[in-house]
Formats: sequence, structure tokens, C-alpha cells
Amino acid sequence: MTRILGVATCSRLDVADRFVPLFERLAPEIDLRAPRDIDRPEDVRFMLTFVPGDDAFTPYPNLEAAFSIGAGQDAIDTCPSRPEGLPVYRLEDPDQALQMAAFCVFHVQWHQREMFDIRAAQARGEWLRKATGLSPRSKRIGVMGFGHMGRAVAKALVALGYPVQGYARRMPDPPEPGVTHFTDGQMDDFVARSDILVNVLPLTPQTRGLIDAGFLARLPQGAALIHVGRGGQVDEPALIAALDSGHLSGASVDVFETEPLPADHPFWAHERVFMTPHSACIPVPEAVVRSVRARMRSDPSKETFA
Repeated sequence: MTRILGVATCSRLDVADRFVPLFERLAPEIDLRAPRDIDRPEDVRFMLTFVPGDDAFTPYPNLEAAFSIGAGQDAIDTCPSRPEGLPVYRLEDPDQALQMAAFCVFHVQWHQREMFDIRAAQARGEWLRKATGLSPRSKRIGVMGFGHMGRAVAKALVALGYPVQGYARRMPDPPEPGVTHFTDGQMDDFVARSDILVNVLPLTPQTRGLIDAGFLARLPQGAALIHVGRGGQVDEPALIAALDSGHLSGASVDVFETEPLPADHPFWAHERVFMTPHSACIPVPEAVVRSVRARMRSDPSKETFA
């Protein structure tokens, strides 16, 4: 069997040291190497990466695909050295989707049950017992982005009894039972009916800066935002202003324009922001290997991999 030669490179992680041994053990027909170990760049057929350096693709003239080690691929898509038209495949891992669903369920319940107020009362030594708004039916949940992750989030929330609506450019195939679907041209209606909005959109030219002051103003009074999409989609000063004005009751933010978040960023100290360090879901490394291997075996456009 001819071994498929690939290169693992990332500007933020030592991705080669992490994944080369796993490919040797779990996918021996795939020869994954660090850039330092590539002696014939023209033989490299694919790249495994997440945040490639600006010139990461330049040494390899015969690449057939790039694979992301995570659910996002925006840094790969926008890499200046990526050859035009080179296919990019992001990770679709069922376990990672379950992680995301569990994370979002936690934060939906945090906002639905007004836990910012409960925590503040605890700090004051006050017994604050709320007897209303505890039913999942009390809040309409909007899931913006309905791919692999968005569907898992919506399915989990439906199972708990929340009224769930989803937004995507096109109608999902198949539609998710129990979810009211909104598509292109219906964004305003979708936003206006989202008491808690969960953003799981990918970063594209269309979604960059999407959640700005005007967008936030169209959310219902007292709404909450759960932002697990990508940094660059939310106007962070506009989000702070919407929280300070009382239009939004709170925000959970896992992804940021600049990561790690600068020490002087107002999110750190804001009493209505629940911050997490881009950790809503983190793929199990073995799942990355399985995903790459399955794609190479099943995609007819990659017959030359065989």
C-alpha cells in the first residue's frame, strides 16, 4: 500500500509532536511528518493544521487538501499562501459536538435561571429565591448556525423542553424535529424571537462583525447572548454598551477578537459577562486522526489519496 505523505504545522501549537505518533499508531497508511522531517516537499499531499503561518503552504506544490484539527477553518481559509481552490476540511467529531451541546445547555440555564443575580445575592449574604421563570418554556432559544455543532446544540435544548429556533442560510437537510427553522431573509424575525441567542456560526466575510450594535438592539429587551462562534463576529464594545444599558441581561463569551484576552479588557471585570478561555469544546486527538482517515477513504474527489 502506498503511504500518503502529509505535513503537520501550526503557528500556535506543536501540532506535529502531538499528532505524528497518533497517526503512526492509528492510521499507519498515512505518513504524517513535521516540516523539519520533509525531505521531498513535492510529495506532500495534505496538510494538517489549525492556524497556519502566512507561508505555511508555500513549500508544498502538490497539495490536494488541508485538514483542520478543530471545528473552525477560518484561519486556514484566509492564509495568504493557501492555493486558490485547495479543499479545506474541518473536523466533524460527534464527541466534540456533544461537548458543545453540554456547554451551551449549561449557559442557557445560567441565563434562564438568572444566575448572575443569584451569585450577586450570595456575595451579599442575601437569600434570593426566585419562584418564576424556572420552566424551560419561559425562554425562546435561538441557535444561529445550524451545521454539525448547531444541530447538536438545538437537539439537546429541544430534549429539555426549550422552544428552539434555528437560523441558517439554507434549510437544513433534514430539518431538526422540534425546531422552527429560519433561513436567508428571515434574520430579523429570528433575532427578535430569541430571548437567549446561541451563536455557533463560522467566521466568514458575511459573519465578520455581524453581531454589532444594530444587531444587538434587535434582540428582545433583557435577552442574553451565548457566543461560541468565532472571534471577529461580535463588536465587543457594542456588547459592553448593550449590557451596561440593561438592554441585554448577560452574555457568555468563549471566543474573542484577540486571544488570549488582553489583561485590560473590560470583559474581565464585567459583572454580566461569563467568560471562558475558548474552551467550549476541545477535540480528542484520536478523533482528529479518525476524521482525516475517514475523509480520505470516503471522498470521491480524493481518489488520488488511495
